[in-house]
Amino acid sequence: MPRVAGQIDLAKSEAILDAAVEVLAERGASASLEEIARRACVSKQTIYNHYGSKAELVRALTERRVHEITAALETPGAVEHPAEALADFGRALLGGITRAQSIAFMRTAMASAVDMPDVGQALFEAGPRTSRRRLASFLELETVAGRLNCPDPMEAAEFFAGMVLGSYQTAALLGVDKNLDEARIDRIATEAARRFLRAYAP
Repeated sequence: MPRVAGQIDLAKSEAILDAAVEVLAERGASASLEEIARRACVSKQTIYNHYGSKAELVRALTERRVHEITAALETPGAVEHPAEALADFGRALLGGITRAQSIAFMRTAMASAVDMPDVGQALFEAGPRTSRRRLASFLELETVAGRLNCPDPMEAAEFFAGMVLGSYQTAALLGVDKNLDEARIDRIATEAARRFLRAYAP
């Protein structure tokens, strides 16, 4: 059965984002859209039609990653089970820094942010700030339901993310800690959720 236009557009979008992660990780924010288009097997104009600019392309691929991180907060029943939802959020957040491609992309993005501040701004707004806002919204729901007491949900969201990431992200960016395996990530995320719930108990 032939795909409809919407399916074709979605497939192209995913191909562009996949190619963008690869190329930007390899060459930084100064990588050309021509190379991204070539890797995605689309035209440069197609990228412009979908995203408009390199900054918006970075925003889109960052939003895709944030959706993966925050999915646990939006699943049915998540609000009723905050310990599991927070631990899952923590696992996804910490698990991202174990991916070589993610680390390479973050390194090059940080190095390019000075010369291309619009790209850095797009990365921050679509990434850390958005994920914290979604977590804050979840914590606000928990507070309204009486399961938590977070007077400032955004501050609490920052605290939780900080508990999970700790110095692990810096170590990963510097390449000095290779031992963040699945079992360790699970232990860190679970313990962070347990301590957070105790700290913000009603």
